[in-house]
Amino acid sequence: MSFKNEIDKKKLPVHVAVIMDGNGRWAKKQGYLRTLGHEKGVDAVRNTVEAAAEIGIRYLTLYAFSTENWNRPKYEVDALMRILVKSLHGEMKTLMKNNIRLLAIGDLKSLPPKSYQELMKSIDLTSRNTGLSLILALSYSSRWELVEVARTIARQVEAGLLKPDEINASTLSTFLSTASIPDPELLIRTSGEYRISNFLLWQVAYAEFYFTDTLWPDFGKEDFYKSIVEFQHRERRFGLTSEQINELEGKIRK
Repeated sequence: MSFKNEIDKKKLPVHVAVIMDGNGRWAKKQGYLRTLGHEKGVDAVRNTVEAAAEIGIRYLTLYAFSTENWNRPKYEVDALMRILVKSLHGEMKTLMKNNIRLLAIGDLKSLPPKSYQELMKSIDLTSRNTGLSLILALSYSSRWELVEVARTIARQVEAGLLKPDEINASTLSTFLSTASIPDPELLIRTSGEYRISNFLLWQVAYAEFYFTDTLWPDFGKEDFYKSIVEFQHRERRFGLTSEQINELEGKIRK
């Protein structure tokens, strides 16, 4: 039986984030170049997006390329950028057919011109879609994001638009690149690594983490469904006790 049949559609996480890890190791195990692992990873992206859309997830963020990834060998970075352009172009019909809206976060202007232009074109073409919002984190890292937020707030204070004593957690959230997006409730990481790797550090403060040994190219719909089932079996307390959570749920039911 599929894990999909175990999912309670009334208890879905609104936002799922994924650290897609293991392309290089998958390729090495097969005796291929790392770049082939990245190409194979596109299939896993397609499967995950389709699975999320099918069950009704509203937001899906994929960690596609970090600021640190620019330090990888040039041939690999170039290949990743080519794959990005090819994928955006090739998946457009699927995005439109499934009413998926594409968004992106990160230092997007640092992308090669062709990659940036194709990304902006895809975002514009899907901007009126109302189904799943697919967010690509490209040239992104949380430290980069938080530094940018600090600079923006400093400019606001310097211009007299904001007083230091008025700055709080809500202020910072307002200036994040994800300001218009709910914080992730579930963070998935593949390949058996147990790190957040500089990804959405502020936003995942209360997210549930799901780690799997599956390498990203092998991650399929059943793997995604399994993560949702696991999420639904957990008690999310947000600093409260189990008794307080049960009391609140009782009041809601009434």
